Amino acid sequence: MPLVAAVAPPVAPPPPRRLGSSRITYQTRNLPLTVARCSAPSPSPPAEAQPAKPRPRRYPKQYPGEAVGVAEEMRFVAMRLRNPKRTTLKDGTGTKEASNGINEDEATAAASDDDDDEEEDDKEKEYEDDVIEEDGEGAGLEEWMPSIEGFVKYLVDNKLIFDTVERIVAGSTDVAYVYFRKSGLERSARIAKDLEWFREQGIAIPEPSTSGSTYATYLSELAESNAPAFLSHYYNIYFAHTTGGVAIGDKICKKILEGKELEFYKWDTDAELLLKDAREKLNELSKHWSRKDRNLCLKEAAKCFQYLGRIVRLIIS
Repeated sequence: MPLVAAVAPPVAPPPPRRLGSSRITYQTRNLPLTVARCSAPSPSPPAEAQPAKPRPRRYPKQYPGEAVGVAEEMRFVAMRLRNPKRTTLKDGTGTKEASNGINEDEATAAASDDDDDEEEDDKEKEYEDDVIEEDGEGAGLEEWMPSIEGFVKYLVDNKLIFDTVERIVAGSTDVAYVYFRKSGLERSARIAKDLEWFREQGIAIPEPSTSGSTYATYLSELAESNAPAFLSHYYNIYFAHTTGGVAIGDKICKKILEGKELEFYKWDTDAELLLKDAREKLNELSKHWSRKDRNLCLKEAAKCFQYLGRIVRLIIS
């Protein structure tokens, strides 16, 4: 029998490799992973802070006279407003002042000046002298050449001013004005008697001048907008009359009225006591005002002296 070589059966080829389904696995050793970080060095503990020294407490500097009241503050303003360079020029018909004496910029500066070197003087007489000179009532009075016509103009303007002030105080609903009603300082009715006497002497009574009308209008507007400012004018108007106004009246009556004493310069009681009462009420009232209101009073006091100075110069017109 023939020998047949044994043939191994064919081996089937491996199936084609499917790439899509293949998975590659990686083995990692269990090694500790560390991440290097750039970190700022830890801050050193702060040094022990030194205790701050307490700052000295600063108190606002007081205005001269502030501790007493606004009327006293106005006294210092009046003292600073003195103008030693005022001169009078004399001619054939009268005299004219070379300057009005008060500049509005000077008034503002004087009102805001709080120089501690100012010597405080409590004597009322010195205050009177300063205000008399400042508002024109008394400066160079010996050199004046007054006329009856000019003096009547002065009385007419004063009647308008006092009429305005007294009407506002009597009729206003502002509680601040109530304190000054029926103070005994009222002058309007007495000036009316004097003007009637001049009319009986055959002297024509003119209309108020521009200076008087302007001031009266200003007072009316001020009374509605700011009570402290108006009361500054109120006090200084009466103050100027009871001091400088009396000096004028005495000299005018002796020089051109043969010594007749006018009602304008008469009071039912001591005028100084009446003015002192008004001053104390104003000082007490001003304790409730802000520093801004007080500063406004000081500036309005300077304006008051300006207006009164213009009116008093009517005597030599």
